[in-house]
Amino acid sequence: MNDLLNYGLFAFTSFLALLNPLGVTPVFQAMTSDLSPKLKRHTAFKATLTAFITLTIFAYAGQLLFKFFGISVNGFRIAGGIIFFIMGYEMLNARVSKIKYDTKEVEEEVENEAEDVAITPLGIPMLAGPGSITNAIVLMQDAHTVQMKIVLPFAIFAVLLLTYASLVGGSWVMKYLGRVGNKIMLKLMGLIMMVVAVEFFFAGLKPFLQDIFMK
Repeated sequence: MNDLLNYGLFAFTSFLALLNPLGVTPVFQAMTSDLSPKLKRHTAFKATLTAFITLTIFAYAGQLLFKFFGISVNGFRIAGGIIFFIMGYEMLNARVSKIKYDTKEVEEEVENEAEDVAITPLGIPMLAGPGSITNAIVLMQDAHTVQMKIVLPFAIFAVLLLTYASLVGGSWVMKYLGRVGNKIMLKLMGLIMMVVAVEFFFAGLKPFLQDIFMK
């Protein structure tokens, strides 16, 4: 029983550190600053649901999927870095949201845009990124009992539930920033995302370069 409790607590704390809900919230708020509260909640739900499904799949079948497609975690880091950089560049140039509610056609376009943002980059790779995916695979390998294998997705769910609450709850802060404050936040988070992208990219590239030059 103690082993199961320790495993569950370790899984919860490790995912909490990797997903970093408080760190993701400002980026989420900046990217969805012009969305209506209802659409913002929907985007947060979609992002966390995408992350939960992705992490659960990789927890149970991650090694098989990686082997089947012939990819590595480092390759995933490089791809994630490129996606982050593109999104960060768009945020820096304030081109993420083009929200107007004049016509039904524009509203539908906004909803589709929100859906895309929820899945990528918020759900993947911001929440379900290389670190959290690797953690899910490793923790499943360390799950020596059926109970542990069942506890793992519950730990992931608990962390993502906190993440959802953080994403939605951060909206009231953005209300007091105003239009100018939101633009500043958008550009600042875009710059931070580009820096994170560079870190992701070179963290994935380094092992490849080491293999090339060590041979």
